[in-house]
Amino acid sequence: MKILFVHQNFPGQFLHLAPELAARGHDCMALTDANNNRTSPIPLAKYTHKAEPVDPAATRLGRNYTTMSDRGVTVARAAQAMRAKGYVPDVIFGHSGWGETLFLKEVWPEAKLIVYAEFYYRGRGADVGFDREFNEANFDQVMIAQGRATYLGQALAHADAGLSPTEWQASTYPDPLRRMITVIHDGVDTSGMAPDPQARFTLPNGRVVTPGDEVLTFVNRNLEPYRGYHTFMRALPDVMAARPQAQVVIVGGDEVSYGAAPKGEKGWKERFLSEVRDRLDMSRVHFMGKVPYPDFVALMKVSRAHAYLTYPFVLSWSMIEAMAAGCHIIGSATRPVMEALEDGKTGTLVDFFDVPGWSAAMIEGLAHPERFLAMRAAARKVALERYDLRGNCLPRMVQFVESFGKKSA
Repeated sequence: MKILFVHQNFPGQFLHLAPELAARGHDCMALTDANNNRTSPIPLAKYTHKAEPVDPAATRLGRNYTTMSDRGVTVARAAQAMRAKGYVPDVIFGHSGWGETLFLKEVWPEAKLIVYAEFYYRGRGADVGFDREFNEANFDQVMIAQGRATYLGQALAHADAGLSPTEWQASTYPDPLRRMITVIHDGVDTSGMAPDPQARFTLPNGRVVTPGDEVLTFVNRNLEPYRGYHTFMRALPDVMAARPQAQVVIVGGDEVSYGAAPKGEKGWKERFLSEVRDRLDMSRVHFMGKVPYPDFVALMKVSRAHAYLTYPFVLSWSMIEAMAAGCHIIGSATRPVMEALEDGKTGTLVDFFDVPGWSAAMIEGLAHPERFLAMRAAARKVALERYDLRGNCLPRMVQFVESFGKKSA
């Protein structure tokens, strides 16, 4: 088959799938933004998109749709140019999150279109209004969220099928669209991300920590409320007071991946650090920023207790990878986390907003690692059974994509 992947930051979620399908003899290529400089495992075509300013007063609730559909138009015109040169894919697999797939069926109506349906914005029952400190659950917010979902619904309605990585994320779509979605996780490399008693991680001060050391970890792409950075930081003073030997390693940038930036301040990192700095031994708190993937792997292998929090939103790959590494995970009792972790069996679940509860759970995890050995082993077992890249997720995803070629044969 000819398979076209569409993703403005390719390879993204197709990192393993695209080369695997190419290795199986399919003619694979990707269409991506010209500003994307990531290395690609397959040939690329690029489009140049100039995002025009949107006037909120004029577009009102349609401003998000305007932004996303503008990109969709750019991508469709790039697709037209490809068709004019004779390129016609059998299957298109694109991420729906930026509007890129909206009009591809108008260019290639004979192709099967699969959209990666990562999340559907909802006025109630997900991230909107979850954290009242930063997002009041008023009716205006409900309507804004519904407006934001417009292009996501259109993208799936005009596709042949959707794919979501978790049941929770698929459940955010309205029932008629949910029936179009198959759930297959992207998968994690459980062979590379595995317990290793010989693992080593070097802290910024030069100290080397190992799996036997008292290391508390917190990892996210960026440090922000959507991922519970505020709750973690507010729980930290009691943890450090109770555990004077603990080393706290925090990985993440100081940008905004989700939600809004803090008003009048540079970033969320300093906003919440400033609340508790005078109660922390900063010589034992290590902000790493964004780290290379091998460093992240090594860190998970030396972690004694790993905190992961999220709003009811997209689940981070890092939590599943922490499970594969055999970490003792202390997770927020929110639906994305609860789908993967079972309290008392494969992890410890704490209410997202319960700061004393987080302190107590992290203190216990650091003070009594022997209590959680069975739990850590069980978490890795779940990662192997449900989220293993080579043994489970990738073969299922390959079969899913190839099934559309059979239908069109």
